[in-house]
Amino acid sequence: MDPSYNKLYRSFPCELNTIVGEAEDMSHIRIENFIGFVKVPLGISGPLLVTGPNLPLVYIFAPLATTEAALVASCSRGCKAFNLCGGVKFEILGDSMSRAPVFTFETPKEAIDFARFVPSIQKQFANAAESTSRHLKFEKMTPHVIGSSVHLFISYHCGDAAGQNMVTIATQKACDELRESLQGGKHKVKNFMIEGQLASDKKPSWGNVKNHRGVEVIAWGSLSNEACESVLGCTSSSLYNMCKIWKEGGIRNGQFGDNGNTANVIAAMFIATGQDAGSIAEASWTHLVPEYDYATKDLTFSLYCPSFPVGTVGGGTGYESQQACLKLLNCAGPDKKGQLAGLIASFALALDVSTGAALTNNTFSESHGRLARGADSLPRSSL
Repeated sequence: MDPSYNKLYRSFPCELNTIVGEAEDMSHIRIENFIGFVKVPLGISGPLLVTGPNLPLVYIFAPLATTEAALVASCSRGCKAFNLCGGVKFEILGDSMSRAPVFTFETPKEAIDFARFVPSIQKQFANAAESTSRHLKFEKMTPHVIGSSVHLFISYHCGDAAGQNMVTIATQKACDELRESLQGGKHKVKNFMIEGQLASDKKPSWGNVKNHRGVEVIAWGSLSNEACESVLGCTSSSLYNMCKIWKEGGIRNGQFGDNGNTANVIAAMFIATGQDAGSIAEASWTHLVPEYDYATKDLTFSLYCPSFPVGTVGGGTGYESQQACLKLLNCAGPDKKGQLAGLIASFALALDVSTGAALTNNTFSESHGRLARGADSLPRSSL
């Protein structure tokens, strides 16, 4: 622990015993056959100097719920390197949640006719959908003809909630009213499903890269050569060259996205803050971009995250420990969903930089052996 951070640790915005506390009220648990809780180790990473929309430059700590040794330490090391160079910035690029119901017809011609009809009923559809929640706002509806079916890709804004359930309920009501209004008319709907896979719910896809599902965010920061050498144990140029090798290997492997191991922080912060763990599948697609300045030797990293289905209300965010973790991140109040997404991206960026450095200076195996098993359990050749 860096001594200069001691005061920050003593001024946590929430009580640690709330995070790691004993049994809480179980009357509001919303799962079937509930029998209790599974404990997951929780570490505190950081601090990270970070700024974003409506967030002045400030030190933030991140709660990481994980069973993986070296994760908290590595993320903290990346934070320290960025802190020496002014910290990390993030920006919110978009925020919407999607659902994609399907209407089937007898022939492709009938499907095409219905798709051409869709723009005329968007206002009616929006009114019905928005009547299910005061927080939900209809954004757009795009028809896609596939054979004799029409998949409607529908986007909504869901306030502070991630909104998966919110958009499902809203879409069901709007589609039910639409089907009722079509009875006796020229559009003969053969069948209907609430989701036809075009929304990629809890699945990675190029669709969720092109059309974000959740919060779309980018985080970035620059590292000097001095910071790389003193904290990360490598030069900025060698770290940049490693990233190019990383990228080439990923291309040959057909890798989905381009990053080191951002999913580690994404998963750990999703679990700690009560997000839907299944949505890690969508959130794990990230794009790490290194840019090297040969004149100054500064290395700038940006991390693009197109689909972070996160929320600060609803689901597991209301549980006592998860609320405490959200307070630690200063994300427990209203209008904090974007900030939560930005902080997850920022700490994921810090981890990737540290992981990349460990590969660059060949300490990756050593650190995992030392922190996960204890140095004595490693063969001498790896130390």
